Amino acid sequence: MAGRALILALLVALLGGCAQDDIPWKKDPQTGRWYSSSQVEQGKLLFDQNCAVCHGRRAQGASNWMQPDSRGLYPPPPLDGSAHAWHHPYPQLMKTISEGSQGTMPAWGDKLSPEQISSLIAYFQSYWPDQGYQLWLKRHKS
Repeated sequence: MAGRALILALLVALLGGCAQDDIPWKKDPQTGRWYSSSQVEQGKLLFDQNCAVCHGRRAQGASNWMQPDSRGLYPPPPLDGSAHAWHHPYPQLMKTISEGSQGTMPAWGDKLSPEQISSLIAYFQSYWPDQGYQLWLKRHKS
């Protein structure tokens, strides 16, 4: 029983460490979101150079993104708010871009700084409809 209590305490501590302090929650007066227009502009340049080849010029992803290929790997998903990216908290988006993920998503942390990765997120979130952005904000800003 003491072992279970210890595991529970560790999980609570770890999840508490996943606080959303990594994102500046202050609303930008121009965009009405956490990011500025200049972050979106920088993110667009970086996205075009590094991400568009897989995720599409407007972050629309592969048309067959829900269908695994012959190796069982899924194609790049949309990041434009039409898929599941809004389900993920900001730190997870940062980590996925920085470290990559299972499948075909490469790690970009050796090439891009945390500030650049944040700008990438700002860019693709700029495509999210207001309703999707507000759901993401409500879900993860706690």
